[in-house]
Amino acid sequence: MAKSDIDLSKLFKSVTKALSENQSSLNEADSYNSNHGDNMVDIFNTITKAVGKKKKSDAGTAFAYASQALKKKHTSGSSQVYADGLSRAAEAFKSKQVTQENAFELIQSLLGGGAAPAQSGGDILGTLLSGLAGEQQAAQASGEGLDLGDLISTGMAFLQAQQGGEGAIESLIQAVISGGALGGSSHRAKSGQLIGNTLMKVLGALGR
Repeated sequence: MAKSDIDLSKLFKSVTKALSENQSSLNEADSYNSNHGDNMVDIFNTITKAVGKKKKSDAGTAFAYASQALKKKHTSGSSQVYADGLSRAAEAFKSKQVTQENAFELIQSLLGGGAAPAQSGGDILGTLLSGLAGEQQAAQASGEGLDLGDLISTGMAFLQAQQGGEGAIESLIQAVISGGALGGSSHRAKSGQLIGNTLMKVLGALGR
């Protein structure tokens, strides 16, 4: 499959739309301030506008600019988490663009703290792999543990094969979130799940 650069502005616009559609439920999930949905829509509006201003730059530059924009404009804890995630993405995509082939690395950096889930998460991912690559490959993966490269390959397999179904994709995103800062807060985990699912759907549609 030929590589094609992904329009980051359109990608994050899709995420912002999904957050807007679920804004009320995300507010309700926030038992502390009841404004998490409002914050997330504002945060991703800022991200969308920021990456749009760097269309002619590499993805790393766009993510670094978006990270700084969040830090300047927003002060919530959630905005700091995503500013940090964008900073990690800036390092991961330094001097290159986001394509469907490497896009899961963006999801991992943005939602998972930039590191693969600990080996304890291998059983979860091994189960997901079994539906895509067969029991034998899943057993091998489970036995060796999964590093970041394996996780990225797994994500791409979901996008390309589209055999796992909605439940499998959601489980993969949940495994990513559980290893990062979003996993420690129920309402942030909920919005992170929504963001991850939206990104996977949009990226998966690119391969059809």
